[in-house]
Amino acid sequence: MVKVPQITAGFWRARLDINARHAIFHQWEQLERSGCIDNFRIAAHQKEGFREGYFFADSDAYKWLDAASRILGESPDPQLSTLVEEFITLLEAAQEPDGYLYTYNQIHFPGQRWINLQIEHEFYCLGHLIEAGIAHHEATGASRLLALVRRVADLLTREFMEAPPTFTDGHEEIEIALLRLYRLTGARPYFELAQRFLERRGRIPLFPLHIFSQFRYHNHRNAAVKVAREAYIATHPEHAAFRLPAGNPSHPLPLAELRRVLSQLSGKYFQQHAPLRKQKTPVGHSVRFGYLATAATMLARETGESALRQTLETSWERMTERRMYVTGGLGALPFIEGFGKDFELDPEAAYAETCAALASLFWNDELARLTHAPRYADLFEWQLYNAAAVGMGADGCSYYYHNPLTSREGLPRAAWYLVPCCPSNLSRTWAALGRYIFHAEGQDLWLHQYVSCTAPWGGSEDGLTLEAGLPWEGKVRLHLHPQAAQVAALHLRIPSWAGDYALTLNGAPLQPGAVSGEKQARATACGYTPTAARTLTLNRTWQPGDVLDLKLELPIRLLRQDPRVPGCGGKVAVTRGPLVYCLEGVDNPTVDIFDVSLDPDSLRAVYDDALCGGVMRLLGRSRTGEALNFIPYFCWGNRGRSGMTVFVQV
Repeated sequence: MVKVPQITAGFWRARLDINARHAIFHQWEQLERSGCIDNFRIAAHQKEGFREGYFFADSDAYKWLDAASRILGESPDPQLSTLVEEFITLLEAAQEPDGYLYTYNQIHFPGQRWINLQIEHEFYCLGHLIEAGIAHHEATGASRLLALVRRVADLLTREFMEAPPTFTDGHEEIEIALLRLYRLTGARPYFELAQRFLERRGRIPLFPLHIFSQFRYHNHRNAAVKVAREAYIATHPEHAAFRLPAGNPSHPLPLAELRRVLSQLSGKYFQQHAPLRKQKTPVGHSVRFGYLATAATMLARETGESALRQTLETSWERMTERRMYVTGGLGALPFIEGFGKDFELDPEAAYAETCAALASLFWNDELARLTHAPRYADLFEWQLYNAAAVGMGADGCSYYYHNPLTSREGLPRAAWYLVPCCPSNLSRTWAALGRYIFHAEGQDLWLHQYVSCTAPWGGSEDGLTLEAGLPWEGKVRLHLHPQAAQVAALHLRIPSWAGDYALTLNGAPLQPGAVSGEKQARATACGYTPTAARTLTLNRTWQPGDVLDLKLELPIRLLRQDPRVPGCGGKVAVTRGPLVYCLEGVDNPTVDIFDVSLDPDSLRAVYDDALCGGVMRLLGRSRTGEALNFIPYFCWGNRGRSGMTVFVQV
């Protein structure tokens, strides 16, 4: 078992409890109801039926298994343990002797493999299966699922170590999984295959013809599945009533179909338009981009290559300065679920998929560990509280797939989707949140996230205890309990949003040994500047019982949008600490929230223990004296359908 910080109290403990007690069981129920789990039973010849769901539906069950495993590692639950063990047994039965496991082909096209990698997500599904196996082993110490996923990885290394670039995936994920499996096992072939997959991207000859052929063949296979389904219903009329959940709605945009086709034919949609080190601008599907960037940063951490690191940093800068919403949301274009052009950040059309925010969390954590620069942990925090947290409702059983920043009619949360990639992805991220708090290298310890927890350090299982009041209060207290005096450099992040700060050790004022960060924060389209974050370094001998206090100011700030941003150019977003706020119609029934001018001097913070488990509201007035009631953006949509906007005039 891998020891990670255990989250003990506060904002995130409450949400992790909801995840473990409600969300994980709700998701299993939906996976059963939608036929996803039955697909494995059919593949294992344990049940007769017709496979339902998209070709990539397996991945949603694997992300659930990832989440459930990590939840069990923290707090054993007999009911959840039974579900996990029964599902692992089912996977063992469905897996073919050589390790292959992909129900779409096994059921609909037995004997066919690896023939449509750009479209049909075989590698994507297997990558999430491998990650689930790693999570289960790390959380529980058991090796049964790990053995299953190693059979998958060994099959891939046999089949694709010497394969041409056409055998790269259209939806990146397998690269992350193989690199994580290498980190766990030390087996070099997993690293080498991940590296080769990454190096082969952007090198498919005549890519427009290749992808056209892949789409054509995919459509042919889809048609065959449709005919087979109709034939099955003819002999099983009771199945005719089966319906999958509705798809995710999206905002229409001009020339959407043309832009989608051009993005796909050029390879940008799949990040296949150029070799890895030439991809210095975020383009295409934003989740795929985030997974590719995560894997590439993992590779850079292993190899120490400066050219790849420079490419990744350049891409991150372009993303944060010109292609990111103020919430940290990524993806302006619904029709490709991805990036638009520079400053194309219309708040009403925003897609900002929840999974894209999660992919960015994974990437920023790897960048923080690679570079030790505070800006990456800062963006992780900002996206965690805003672009990611909004994806799961307060009950743990209702979700947002895409996340606009302005919605005139309101957007209802859904219990499940036709493509339910976000719910289980959220649950596995919440369940693994402890691993993102600290980062240790030798005698250096970086504190990236201020989340109440206990962690092993200095030879003691609970050598560090962190108490944090975020996101409502800026009080941070660190108790140090090494077995003996410990020489270490402690690096504390001062967030970009913080005003002044104060530091004390055992009640006495303390001056940091060094303060590092960029000399001047870089201007961004959305006004949020992660490059303003700094690092305080405390290099000393720490004694058992030391208590370090950091007090951060949480000023209310107005982040102005670049005038070139459509729909909100020149307007401001109201923020406090790491939170972006919004106006929701249900709280402001007599105000036109889309055309109101704020008096910024009127804003004050008031705690409300009844909303979303307790939140800090911001109360203020308009220039004409109307009362305004702001709530954290992550809370909107929890009280029924209601209009919402992040942006106001001043």
